[in-house]
Amino acid sequence: MKTLKYCVAAILLLIVTVVKAGTNTSINKVLAAYLEIKNALADDDNKLANQKALAFTAALKEVDVADLDAKQKTTWIKYSEKLRFDGDHIGESAAIAHQREHFASLSKNMYAVVKALKANEKPVYMEYCPMKKESWLSESQTIKNPYYGKSMSECGKVTETLNGSK
Repeated sequence: MKTLKYCVAAILLLIVTVVKAGTNTSINKVLAAYLEIKNALADDDNKLANQKALAFTAALKEVDVADLDAKQKTTWIKYSEKLRFDGDHIGESAAIAHQREHFASLSKNMYAVVKALKANEKPVYMEYCPMKKESWLSESQTIKNPYYGKSMSECGKVTETLNGSK
């Protein structure tokens, strides 16, 4: 009987681990696509930003809310439509200034999602540009400013580190 209880507990733990891994994978795909948009804007490449925004909105659709716990689900429902809206605009616009406007909103919402879900596998850095008075997420502590691109690529500073899951 004791062995059966341990087996059932082990199976439940395995199920929870697999579900959490699926959630982390889908959220990390969204985060990776966001970071690609950021890098395209930092390189002043509006066409690449279009492509990466399309990948971003596709990644959003892969997140299965059934795999999220109650708190994560609430956060995802609150922000997923906002993320899609900005992703769509970046993907449809050829004007880099307009893409950057939507990127500011996208960044605020991505920050809220990443901070609340803590699903990122690697540290993510919140960076801030005092000239633009806007923030963004980065995979590196090295500043690559997406708001000013190559003209002011190093304008900014790291303001927070989001460690996420291990």
